[in-house]
Amino acid sequence: MLDTVLGKLARQHDPNVLVGFDKSDDAGVYKISDELALVQTVDFFTPVVDDPFTFGQIAAVNSLSDVYAMGGTPISALAIVCFPEKGDTEVLGQILAGGLSKMMEAKCTVVGGHSVRDPEIKFGYAVTGTIHPKKVLTNAAAQAGDVLILTKPIGTGVISTAIKKGQAKPDCIEAATRAMTTLNSVAAGIAVSGTFQVHAATDITGFGLIGHLREVALGSNVSIRLRAASVPVLAGAMECIQAGFIPGGLKSNREFAECDVAYDPGVSEERKTILYDPQTAGGLLFSVAQSDAARLLSALRAEGIPAVMVGEVLPAAQPLMQVEL
Repeated sequence: MLDTVLGKLARQHDPNVLVGFDKSDDAGVYKISDELALVQTVDFFTPVVDDPFTFGQIAAVNSLSDVYAMGGTPISALAIVCFPEKGDTEVLGQILAGGLSKMMEAKCTVVGGHSVRDPEIKFGYAVTGTIHPKKVLTNAAAQAGDVLILTKPIGTGVISTAIKKGQAKPDCIEAATRAMTTLNSVAAGIAVSGTFQVHAATDITGFGLIGHLREVALGSNVSIRLRAASVPVLAGAMECIQAGFIPGGLKSNREFAECDVAYDPGVSEERKTILYDPQTAGGLLFSVAQSDAARLLSALRAEGIPAVMVGEVLPAAQPLMQVEL
C-alpha cells in the first residue's frame, strides 16, 4: 500500500537531496556543504517483548540502524512516545530509560521528543546523523560479482509473534533479545573504514530479507542469488513457523515480493517463509567486492559479529532473485 501511495506523490526538486524517499533506501541524506551531509530517519513501533526497559533498548537500536546502514554517524535523536492516558508511568520511565541506555552507548544525544495519548504503546526515535556527501552507502550501488554478507541472524518477527501469544521458549526469547539489543555500530564502522570495497548496504528490517534484497536488486539494476541454507536463523525461529506464529507483516512481505523470486527444488516451505520475516533491529547486509569479501568477513567475526556470506550479486536477469538450497 505504501509503495503505491508514495509512487503517486509529486517529487520535490532539491539538488541537495542526495537520497530521498523515491530511492526506497534506509534513510534520507541531505547535503549541507561539500564536506557535510545529514542522514535522517524515523522509526517507532509497538512492543515486541514484555520487559519495558528491553523494549526501549530495541526501539533505540532499530532507529539508529538506518543511519549506520547509510554509513553515517548518529549525533542526535528525538523520542516519539504513544502511551495510554492512565498507563503506569513506571512502565513509561523504564521504556525511556532503556532507549536512553542504547543512545548513550551509540554516543547519540537525545535532545527532546513528542508524546501523545494512545491506547496502544508505541515508541521510537527520529535520528539525525552526519556523513561526508561522497561516502554515502546506499542500497542502489551493488555490482555484479559482489558477495553478500549478513551480520545478524533473522527470525525476530516470528519469535515476537510467539512472545505476544505467550508461547515463546526462554532460549528463543534470549536469542532474539540479544540480537535486537545489539547495535550495528561496530559492523558499520568496519564496513566504512576504507579498507574494503563495500559497494552497497542496507539494514534488514520490516520488509524481511527478501524484501530488502529486492530493493537492492531493483535500485542497482542487478539480480541476486541467495543461498537459503546459508542464511543464519535465530534459535527457535523455525519452530515458531512450524507452530504457526506467522506475523501479518510476513504475509504482506511475501505477497508483495514473491513474484520476483524463483526457488530451487529442495528449499523447504519453512525456509521460504523465514526469508520474508519482518525484522526488528535486524542486521546489516553488505554488497562487497569478491576480492574483499573474505577479509571483511574475518574482520567482522574478529569483533564478535556473527557475519555470514549468504549470496552473490549477478548481472540483471529474470527472475530478479534466485533462491537456491
